[in-house]
Amino acid sequence: MFSLFQVQVECYSGYRGEETPRRFFIAGKSIEVADLIDCWLAPDHRYFKLRSPEGDLYILRHDTRNDYWELTLFESGSFIPP
Repeated sequence: MFSLFQVQVECYSGYRGEETPRRFFIAGKSIEVADLIDCWLAPDHRYFKLRSPEGDLYILRHDTRNDYWELTLFESGSFIPP
C-alpha cells in the first residue's frame, strides 16, 4: 500500500496569485526549494516537482479543496551507483 506524508509548505504568491512552494517541512526539518522543475494540475490537486540545494528530488501534492499538502515522491540526490 502506498502512503503519503503530510508536509507543511511555505509558498510565494506570484503576480497571478498562484502559490509556488519555496520551503517545506518534514518531521520538523526545513527543506529549501532550489529549483521548481515542473508543475501540473489534476481535477482536485496541484503537483510540484522540486529539487533541493542538496540535489534531492521531491514531488509535492496540494489538495486545493482542503488546502492540504503531501509528499508523494522523494529521490535522494546523493545516490551513487555501484
